[in-house]
Amino acid sequence: MKKYLDILADIERKISEGQFESGQKLPSVRNAAKMYSCSVSTVTRAYTELESRHMIYSISQSGYYVVEKPGKGPDAADGGQIDFASASPDPSLFPYLDFRHALNQALDTYQSHLFTCGEAEGLERLRHTLVSHFAEDQVFARAERIIITAGANQALEILAKMPFPNGKSIILVEQPSYDIYLRYLEAEDIPVCGISRTTAGIDLQQLEEKFKHGGIKFFYTMPRYHCPLGTSFSREERKAIARLAGKYDVYVVEDDYMADLGEEPGTDPVYAYSGMSHVIYLKSFSKIIFPGLRLGAAVLPEKLLKAFCEYKRYADTSQLSQAALEVYIKSGMYERHKRKIRSQYADRIRELNKAVLRHNGSGLIDIPTVSSGLYVPFKLPKKVNLERLVERLAAKKILVVSSKRFYLSDYREQEKFLRISIARAQPERIEEGVREIIGEVSRDLKCLV
Repeated sequence: MKKYLDILADIERKISEGQFESGQKLPSVRNAAKMYSCSVSTVTRAYTELESRHMIYSISQSGYYVVEKPGKGPDAADGGQIDFASASPDPSLFPYLDFRHALNQALDTYQSHLFTCGEAEGLERLRHTLVSHFAEDQVFARAERIIITAGANQALEILAKMPFPNGKSIILVEQPSYDIYLRYLEAEDIPVCGISRTTAGIDLQQLEEKFKHGGIKFFYTMPRYHCPLGTSFSREERKAIARLAGKYDVYVVEDDYMADLGEEPGTDPVYAYSGMSHVIYLKSFSKIIFPGLRLGAAVLPEKLLKAFCEYKRYADTSQLSQAALEVYIKSGMYERHKRKIRSQYADRIRELNKAVLRHNGSGLIDIPTVSSGLYVPFKLPKKVNLERLVERLAAKKILVVSSKRFYLSDYREQEKFLRISIARAQPERIEEGVREIIGEVSRDLKCLV
């Protein structure tokens, strides 16, 4: 990395962590050059870049100062709530300045082309950029097989409705699974059935039976950082799913929407083991940048491309957003932000685990080993009244989500748990929230005695 980028990253980190506070004067250019063992021109370049990102400002004959920011205390916008419910990224982590820079550069680069309708497949340069971006996750595909979508949900809806070459009609979903997609499938009366998945994994023998005899069109799965379970499949499970898909001509729709939030070894996607013929790989950028960006991508097998594009029909994602994302990824800003948000969320998961260890001495709740992603399920005793617990916690301004919403309406073998999300949970209040949850579980059980 160039020296000025090292300086840039270090000062950004110090501003973010509060080592340089709002309004504070930065070291003079000469002092910073001595501190970083570099030339004055290198420091000047770093300061100029920080100024262009509106992180610092200069006063003639005085020096450089950190831009004042409006108060963002944890209770400022949330009314004192402890939010374990929201899955949307923490607004305090949004990369506003970097992405504005990417938008400006996109406008300068593409100019009037951004205000045409564009192609249904998506901006060509973004698709080519995603070739190398996906390759880092062991997803190798030509640009022609990458289709830009209005978030992963659009791709999921198209795949549910379009015909598949295997001529089958039933969609197999994990239970529990992504609630919004389950409600969509039920509302559209699309044939769907479930297979149990727990924090320990999935029954591969049962999965093979479903693939072999169930008339399965595709299997929708979240192999990494599952919602709502938070856990990931083992390498052996991912390899087995890929093998079974090819053996029984069943497609796998791999929703890898949180791939960027972890870096454990051996977590390559199912796609990496599939030979590319039976796995559709989906990626969303909402959990890393902004939910409102509404950009995702689908990597499709050759046999599905024509039908998918016929159902998509027209360009429905902003050319400007696509161009800005292309600049954001290619410039290295995406990678830098990914590492930042991954570190922040890992810290929050760590705080959650420590709090459970500290306050769950009697073992009232059971949690899996989760160190990355957003979610940790709090498995509850069977006697606990789940809905009453959620209401009592809400009255204490602790927001949690019941497991019921993550199951098909007619699925009977439901586990009882709270889905805990750390996306918007302020680190300094995580322990308080965990303590109150365990306390309410204890009180609920005592009422039954």
